[in-house]
Amino acid sequence: MGKGGSLSDNVIKSIILSYTYVSIWIFLSFTVIVYNKYILDKKLYNWPFPISLTLIHMTCASLAFLLIKVFKVVEPVSMFKDLYISSVVPIGALYSLSLWLSNSAYIYLSVSFIQMLEALMPLAVYSIGVLFKKESFKTDTMINMVSIAFGVAIAAYGEAKFNTWGVMLQLGAVAFEATRLVLIQILLTSKGITLNPITSLYYVAPCCLVFLLVPWIFVEYPILKQTSSFEFDFVIFGTNSFCAFALNLAVFLLVGETSALTMNVGGVVKDWLLIVFSWSVIKDTVTPINLFGYGLAFIGVAYYNHAKLQALKAEEAEKKVAQAEEEAHRLLEEKQGEGIDK
Repeated sequence: MGKGGSLSDNVIKSIILSYTYVSIWIFLSFTVIVYNKYILDKKLYNWPFPISLTLIHMTCASLAFLLIKVFKVVEPVSMFKDLYISSVVPIGALYSLSLWLSNSAYIYLSVSFIQMLEALMPLAVYSIGVLFKKESFKTDTMINMVSIAFGVAIAAYGEAKFNTWGVMLQLGAVAFEATRLVLIQILLTSKGITLNPITSLYYVAPCCLVFLLVPWIFVEYPILKQTSSFEFDFVIFGTNSFCAFALNLAVFLLVGETSALTMNVGGVVKDWLLIVFSWSVIKDTVTPINLFGYGLAFIGVAYYNHAKLQALKAEEAEKKVAQAEEEAHRLLEEKQGEGIDK
């Protein structure tokens, strides 16, 4: 087969590989969310201890140590004590709060409604980015963000089993997670340090473990101590933790082989699948007003992702033009130098 055929084969392989990574990520993300709901919901497995579940996940995250130090799948980054304390520790604190609150929300809200509330993430990230001066305020972007919020508000209005405390927990989780994402840019990326999902677990999981132990001792440990009937199910919690860890590996592969934007698009597909699953299998009530509101929010998020893609393309084009001009300038100087030598 000629070069054209070879190129075509490579393109096909690349497309198949990309779809495979996206499918694996959607499957694992879907599984972790449904599995967490199953464990924490009082009507299902009935183990409503979100801090304990998160602690189990963080303990299993120690597998990242094996991947980095023993199997050397990825290289660790240069991390000094001062940098760790000033940058990684605050990020770990926010991550632990985000996980604690988001897992707690599963006790009070349906899977479908949680996915609808998570549509507020772009609004939270953009607003906090503007607050920390990492994003510039743009009227058209803010109008788009308001449309997302309006759609989520309609979805909340149409929620059949609305729980105020559950909504507050989920909104708190979104706020902490958005702040964490912005702080990663400020405290790490701006210093030239990039943490992939594996190195992130390696450095951040110990912080989360310490931060979560404090509320666990006062909130959940006394109740667990009194629950003499409970026996730790290694199959349930082992497979749940394995799925959570495998999800981080899937993110590592997906972002490494495709892009973060691909993951965002895949996330939209995952959200709709979860809404359908929540309605058809778990038998959660999904009203037409729910769907209409989330549909509006979905359009806003899709437009936001499209605008980000266009901005990235424009930025790449400007870089290429600048590089071309720099190369042309260098060649001109070389020619002028040769003329002077003669």
